[in-house]
Formats: sequence, structure tokens, C-alpha cells
Amino acid sequence: MTPTLNFDELDLYVWEGKADIVERIERCMASFDVGVVRADGIPMPQDRSTSRAALAVISVSVIDGGGMPVTTELLQGMPVIWVAAASRERDARSYPPDYLYVLPYDFTGAELRTLVAKLVRQLRARAVQPEKTNTLIAHSESMRSLLSEVKAFADCKHNVLVRGETGVGKERIAELLHLGHPTYSTGAFVPVNCGAIPDGLFESLFFGHAKGSFTGAVHAHRGFFEQASGGTLFLDEIGDLPRYQQVKLLRVLEDNAVTRLGSTTPVRLDFRLVAATNRDLREMVASGDFRADLFYRLAVIELHIPNLEERGVVDKIAIFKAILSEVLEGEALLESLPYWLTDAVSNTYFPGNVRQLRNLAERVGVIVRQFGVWDRVLIERAVALMRITPDGVPATAAPNTVDRKGWNSGERNRIIAALEANEWKRQDSAQQLGISRKVLWEKMRKYQIMDGEPEIPEEH
Repeated sequence: MTPTLNFDELDLYVWEGKADIVERIERCMASFDVGVVRADGIPMPQDRSTSRAALAVISVSVIDGGGMPVTTELLQGMPVIWVAAASRERDARSYPPDYLYVLPYDFTGAELRTLVAKLVRQLRARAVQPEKTNTLIAHSESMRSLLSEVKAFADCKHNVLVRGETGVGKERIAELLHLGHPTYSTGAFVPVNCGAIPDGLFESLFFGHAKGSFTGAVHAHRGFFEQASGGTLFLDEIGDLPRYQQVKLLRVLEDNAVTRLGSTTPVRLDFRLVAATNRDLREMVASGDFRADLFYRLAVIELHIPNLEERGVVDKIAIFKAILSEVLEGEALLESLPYWLTDAVSNTYFPGNVRQLRNLAERVGVIVRQFGVWDRVLIERAVALMRITPDGVPATAAPNTVDRKGWNSGERNRIIAALEANEWKRQDSAQQLGISRKVLWEKMRKYQIMDGEPEIPEEH
């Protein structure tokens, strides 16, 4: 039994060449609200309505006859259904990157409708995806500055290197760059963790392979490069890529082409590369662990994401509240967020940055949902588990066990003054005091300094 199909507000642009398929497609889709447009010999309308989903159906006879070079610009982001005599390796000189969906010349109405339904679902899922990725909390000056740079560089096609500590949201910034590009945003966003690529599978995963190229290769496979063509390839933890793999990546970036394992036909590529790392690539270049030529290819545009401490208390609390709201699903309890909890969050160091803060917010949210109240004992226990020094040692001493007699009140007051002068930004305050952020944090723990802490009189 054929499932119910939803083709409302759909246009099919058909290049039939010598295949005589337009009338057949019209008959197959006659029961649905589908516009079938004969596209042979006419330019694609630049003002095509974006409120209607659109697919392209192209007979390979169009290309075989040399009558149409298929380009990303021509298709305007439309998925393509190819109509061909048989599945075959595509000609890299003419075929676009998404030569993936193929119907035989004698396709049935059911085959056409099933494939169209699949692509329409993908299009509609893509249309709602940006709602999950385009919101980023940025009250602090450092984050507003970063987002201004992202907006300024989003419509470039040049490679971008995103630097930042673990958990600061490098993939979120990469997604914003992808969504802000007028052309690549219509293609795929392909995230790859370079630190998780198994030895021996780099070529197959990145370059793809032809059918029968090795034992077990029962189907052709498009690698990450091809999957990202027409869109954005995001290489996270690029600093973990071994040198022998760096050479192969550099070659693809220079040639804008890739050849699958087991094939001799190069495939032309057109994607934007965004790489990210929490390591200092310049130091790695100096030590010989990272190729200088690849670094200069990657770092055409460099963006630095501030860590949670650099963003300040306002961003930290705003992020915490936003995640709590997700967990509590907008429950009224969120309006009664206790002051002792926000104070505890603002004075907790999160070496895992936003990722670790999210973990705490979710823990707190689960406690509140299960018990219906802000259970201070359970919540403070959860916060205590997050109180970790920068070197990873748990802070087991409770605040009331500190011997205040051993405090240097003058040093404590100088630290508070520097924090207040720099709006409690740890990094800026540490620089003013001439110490590292880690040392500042240790001194704040020693003197039990919390945001808004008043100075104490010096002993004479």
C-alpha cells in the first residue's frame, strides 16, 4: 500500500533532453499540487519563490549531448534526481557533487513519487534546522565582537580557522558561518572530528571509494569531501591530524578535486572549509608537528572564541538560565531562580566551558523537575562537583574551613580592585595584576573572593 505523500507547494524543474520524460512526470504527479516546469533551454528564474520546495529532474542525455553544464549556481541549491539508463561513475567535468539519486529511464510513478517524497522531507528538515543553530547568547563585549566578525566573513568563500578552548562552541560558530553564506548555506554542513578518524580509514572516509575497490566495498561511497561539496566542511580538532594526512588534505585544497579509491576519475569540488582547534598551531608549526603550508591554507581568516571566564558573569548566568529553560520547558519555577544558585554558578570555574556549564544546568534542571522545588542540598552538591581547579584537582575544602588569619588583606584588596576595574573578567584582571589566569583563580579561591565581594580593612 502506498503511504500518504505530502507534495504541497512543490515545483519540479525538468531537463529532459532526448528522454521525453516531462509528460510522464506530469501524469505521475497529476493528483498532487505539483508544478512541473520544462527547463530545457531556459535560464533558471532568479526570483524563484523560496516559499515553495523545488527539485530538479535531469536526464543524463542533456549532459551527454553537451547541451548543459550543470552547476551549483544553475540549480540554486535544488536536490537533483538523475534519470539514466544505468547507474555509473559520473563525469567530473559535468556532473555536480550530488549525483546520488538516480531513476531508470523506465521509472514507474511509484518510484518517482517515493524518491520525490524523500527529498522533500530532507528539504523541509533543512528549512527548520537554522532555528536550532542561529541563536547564540552574546551579552559580553568579547562575544559581540566575535559575532560581528562572523557576520562580516560569513559570505566569503575563503577558509576559516576557529581557535578556542574545549567546550566553547567552535562547531556553533562554524554553523553560523555556513548559514550566513548565500550559496554554501543551501548545501550540506558536514562536521568531522579529526581526532576520531581511525588509522587506515582516512582515505576511504575523506576521499570515498569506488564499488569493488577493496574487499567489502559492495557499493560506491562518497567521502567527506564530496559530501560537503556545494556546502561547508567543518574539520574539528584539526591539530590532531597526523602529518601524513595533512599532506593529503593540502593536496585536495590546492587541486579542488578528489579521486575516489579504486577510481581514476577526479571529482571537482566546491566547498568552504572551516577548521577548528584548541591547540596553538603556530607552536606546532615551529615544532614541526604541523605543516606550515597547510596552516597558511587554513588560516586565511582566523577567529578566536573567548572562554567562559573571558565572557564574564553576565554571559555565564544567561547561558545557565537558557539551558535551564530548555530542561524545565518554560515552567514557572524558573522565575523563582534563587540568588544563592546564581551566585554559586557565577563563582564556579568551568574548565570545560559551555559544555560543562550545560552539564550543571541539566543536572539542576533534572533535580528541580523531579522534586518540584529548588532543593538547596542536592543542588549545592551538584555545584560542588563542578568546583574544579584549572589543573583538574577537586576543591574539597569547604569555604568555612579557610583560615582567614593567614590572609594578606592588602593582596586580597588589590585583586578585588583589579576585578572590579575589569568588570570581573578573569583574563583582563590577571593581565593587569601581572599573573596568569590560573594563579588568579587560585588566589580567588584562597581569599574566598566572589563577584561583588567588598574589600576588607587592612590590618596595621
